[in-house]
Amino acid sequence: MRRTFSTAATAALLGLAAGNTAQAALFAVDSGPYGNDTAGFAAWYQDSHGRVLDLCLSKALSSRVPGTPNAPSYMCALLPEPGVFDDTEDIVFPGNFPSEAFWFTADAFIQQGGINLGYGAALEAAFNTEQPVDGDQISFARIRLRVDLTSAGSYTITHPYGVEVFEVTAEDLGTDGVVAINLTRDIGIGAPGDFSGALKGDVGPFLRSVNGPYEETNPDTGTLERFVGDPNLEEQVTGSPFGTNYLRIQGPNGLDLRTELFAVSGKLSTVQRPTPLIIQRSTYSRDSDASGATLQSQDLFVQAPPPPGLASFRDSADAGVEMTEADGTGHWYGQSTAAPTPLAELEVRADNSAAIPGSSSTTLPTILVDQVTIERAEYNPGSGQLLIVAGSSDRIAQPVLTASDAASGTPIGPLDQPVEDDATLKRLDTGISPIPPARVTVNSANGGSDTEEVLIVQ
Repeated sequence: MRRTFSTAATAALLGLAAGNTAQAALFAVDSGPYGNDTAGFAAWYQDSHGRVLDLCLSKALSSRVPGTPNAPSYMCALLPEPGVFDDTEDIVFPGNFPSEAFWFTADAFIQQGGINLGYGAALEAAFNTEQPVDGDQISFARIRLRVDLTSAGSYTITHPYGVEVFEVTAEDLGTDGVVAINLTRDIGIGAPGDFSGALKGDVGPFLRSVNGPYEETNPDTGTLERFVGDPNLEEQVTGSPFGTNYLRIQGPNGLDLRTELFAVSGKLSTVQRPTPLIIQRSTYSRDSDASGATLQSQDLFVQAPPPPGLASFRDSADAGVEMTEADGTGHWYGQSTAAPTPLAELEVRADNSAAIPGSSSTTLPTILVDQVTIERAEYNPGSGQLLIVAGSSDRIAQPVLTASDAASGTPIGPLDQPVEDDATLKRLDTGISPIPPARVTVNSANGGSDTEEVLIVQ
């Protein structure tokens, strides 16, 4: 994940509820009904690594960091607010409830060499009116960066959930020679009472302390509760979907600063959920080598909890195939060299009970399809001709390929013309009037598909 912003653009991002994600960060959210015990919010979220976090409203205290009478060392991010929420009283909704609460938070800081960088990731419960009012409950996934700089140039900030690039010009520097990068990206804000939007945000899987989980006693109930981290400590973490369990800033003149220490909060739920499983791709290929021998494979990519979790599938020959995971991010791959059966239904299974006892395994079906690749999609305004060249990963029993307008689905025609220098490709050369499609899709009779933008050529 990589985004580029000017410093002017970052100011416009404050409060923006939009963006795109590069991974399935969160997997599921409590579907309700929602009661006063959670102030009308979803009770929990589950990430793609299988961990379920409750809305963190416990007054359990850290046994590692002593608090003070005016600043208790809560394990949850409870923010007192005069006239709205008094943390010395019982948490009650309505009546005494914070205007902001959290399922998860992670904060980190870098202060060195003229750089003052603050980072925060959170899964937040809030209110449209910014006050605890029933009927105004919303949730969102937040990424926030605050950076003070004294030099112009290009800055790259890598964090557990992505990479941001900022272009700072000399004009951006204030009269004091300091420029502030301000980025707040909130994803998921929708209609009050709908908490599904945060599933599409940039936060997740949940970071957790490498020293956790921690157990503390809730003073109100006397029960023992478990937490993914202690927000009163800065510790190393794990859980980044990209393996970037650190905060790093790189910039001009060899600037390269980094920290691996985060303060993390999140209360592990007692809710038991099935193992998350997301099937990303199930494709086959078939070809022959120079000697005429057949080369074939069935390739599956899934997202599931990393080891000690397990993932496997049954191929189209009904043989079991164990999948492998390389770096603890939860991305699994498996291959079978058995003869593929196009459009066969395969069975994929994931099991996370070794990491989270009580988590049941999940089995999902998927269809085995070929992989279609569009090599060229070009339109010549002078001649009015549209050229599409594409191929299938099935180069032995080549399936029929058909092109269509990606936006409307309107058929354009079959790719039934040979390509002279490559017998594995097919082409379509046809007149289009009055304007070409912006994007085209090529579908295979064996289930594969590819979409590309049309290049305008002269």
